[in-house]
Amino acid sequence: MSQQLTPRQIVHELDRFIVGQDDAKKAVAIALRNRYRRSRVDEALREEIIPKNILMIGPTGVGKTEIARRLAKLVNAPFIKVEATKFTEVGYVGRDVESIIRDLTENAVRLVRKEHEERVMPRARVLAEERLSEILTNGNKKNTASNPLDFLLGRQKEQQAPTSEETTALAKKKEDIRQQLMRGEIEDMELEIEVEEEAPTLEVGGSSISLGDMMGNMMPKRTRMRHVKVKEARKILIDEEAAKLIDNDAVQEEAVNRTEQNGIVFIDEIDKIAGNKGSQGPDVSREGVQRDILPIVEGCTVNTKYGAVKTDFMLFIAAGAFHVSKVTDLIPELQGRFPVHVQLKSLTREDFRQILTVPENALTKQYRALLEVDRVLLRFEDSAIDAIAEAACNANDNAEDIGARRLHAVFEQLLEDVSFNAGDENMPPFELVIDADYVNQHLKGENKPADIKKYIL
Repeated sequence: MSQQLTPRQIVHELDRFIVGQDDAKKAVAIALRNRYRRSRVDEALREEIIPKNILMIGPTGVGKTEIARRLAKLVNAPFIKVEATKFTEVGYVGRDVESIIRDLTENAVRLVRKEHEERVMPRARVLAEERLSEILTNGNKKNTASNPLDFLLGRQKEQQAPTSEETTALAKKKEDIRQQLMRGEIEDMELEIEVEEEAPTLEVGGSSISLGDMMGNMMPKRTRMRHVKVKEARKILIDEEAAKLIDNDAVQEEAVNRTEQNGIVFIDEIDKIAGNKGSQGPDVSREGVQRDILPIVEGCTVNTKYGAVKTDFMLFIAAGAFHVSKVTDLIPELQGRFPVHVQLKSLTREDFRQILTVPENALTKQYRALLEVDRVLLRFEDSAIDAIAEAACNANDNAEDIGARRLHAVFEQLLEDVSFNAGDENMPPFELVIDADYVNQHLKGENKPADIKKYIL
């Protein structure tokens, strides 16, 4: 289980995608391990142990969001990332802060339902193939009730029973079709299938409510005919059969429990709702947002369409650059709910160099794979890696420091001509070697450090 990883192992996993920021990695690794430790202590004491929420402080693009996102994937936990600026004080135009927990619960339901679907998938495939062979044999029979009342009372039109010869012939035909389906011989054959339509929903209190659920599923589900190929029909029928095999009550119960015990909420740009003390105007509303967020972080109960969800044991990670404001500009109560403060550092040339080579999703690997589709084989020399890192670092020094996101701008400019001209079917495959000279030529000298003499009086 990923929840049993030691802090050292968690940091090792994060190192695969994130360069540097060791202090932040250690802080989240300890917080994650503490969740497992809490689950193993005596139940009476367990209720007294609350997560130590984390506040990440550092410039944009240095890995704050990526750390939280990779952490959630690592533990397969319900996770949501929200921007603090999207919310406003109650009574103003904007989203209600309780929608954070509702959305987190929705994510948990999707996560748990996917796990349950994987468990029943073998059985769902068998049932879907049975339905598909039945449709290809007899056609898609529709309900023949003359009116809705007949349907509700179970009155169906009588059909004449087939003879024994017809039954035998149909069974042989069905078995032949089943064998063809198993061998994949009729995947491109077209047919019509009847699919269910989802019931319309209403937005109430920031959450969606299905009209079908409100009516207690008294009315028959609406269906429509779709003209599809066998391979697409198989997927549709598998999804329908899997949905029938899943216990929705069990999914919702497990999702709520996992949300309460393992949910991770990442609040980005929290510095944007920090107001100056004693000021008026928009700062008043910012402080109101903080006071609305406070109960959720402290621990409260939020009503969702899946039931009441407690936030007492969720892990909250907040992040902000705090260029203009300071952490002390947050209201004291909110500061106290984020006891662990982690300072993230600006990226250096060596950091940029490692970002380009070490992570499994490094940009050099991404662009190499993208252009390989159009038969352009990229090869980056070590000198090119050094030049790109130098260019990104100087660009951040000369303009706004946007961290590793600067590399995206550098790569787009560096490979603009190649990306535009690639894709011609008449062009043979070729290898493009990128070295320092290529980088300096295509970046047009933008990788040079700024001349500060003109700023000296």
